[in-house]
Amino acid sequence: MIVGIACGLLAACCMLLYAGQVRASERSAREAALDRYGSEQVEVYVAQHDIAFGQVISADDVAPRLWLADLLPADCATDARSVVGMTATSTILANEPIPLQRVGTSGSLDVPAGLCAVSVPTQDTLAVGGAVDKGSLVDVYASGNDGVVLLGQRILVLETSSSAAGSSRSGSLSWITLAVTQESVEELLNASRAGKLYITLPGQEVPVAAASDTMDGVAAPEAGERHD
Repeated sequence: MIVGIACGLLAACCMLLYAGQVRASERSAREAALDRYGSEQVEVYVAQHDIAFGQVISADDVAPRLWLADLLPADCATDARSVVGMTATSTILANEPIPLQRVGTSGSLDVPAGLCAVSVPTQDTLAVGGAVDKGSLVDVYASGNDGVVLLGQRILVLETSSSAAGSSRSGSLSWITLAVTQESVEELLNASRAGKLYITLPGQEVPVAAASDTMDGVAAPEAGERHD
């Protein structure tokens, strides 16, 4: 019996020692990650799948995920209650941390009749150094393995990450929201996933390509026209 008790105590000591080693290993791995990336991890909510403009966000649409704080856009959702039940004011891509400035009540964007608002990722170097702003009329090019293709011309910019409410005007572009037809949404999103989208600002006398040469149904006002 004494031998059994001794064996039990020994087993308990071994389990405690093992648990301590596991915790020490976890701490070491976390410290190594912090040393490598130089940032704390924070829990934010990301889109489980693409969330379309105008969609009311449900609990099934979002999920918590650890993210390096230094790599997060400003004002991302850290609480499900801040996004569930709200309406997406632009398209939010799958696995993208959800910025609070891109959710709100329906009707936050003035979308022209017959068109849809769709957001695509971008950055200053792909969008005229960040000069693209709300109300701009832009041309969109897709760059991929097959070269560069003109997707559409004179497309109205409804919103940008830097002009959205609550965003800093000095911040870099991370997304833009464009007004396109429903038929063009899928083509635009597929192009953004397959490669890079370049956004250009055409001058007043730049000719507009024939409709058959560009993405079907994009908004194409007269050259030089601007919406404010």
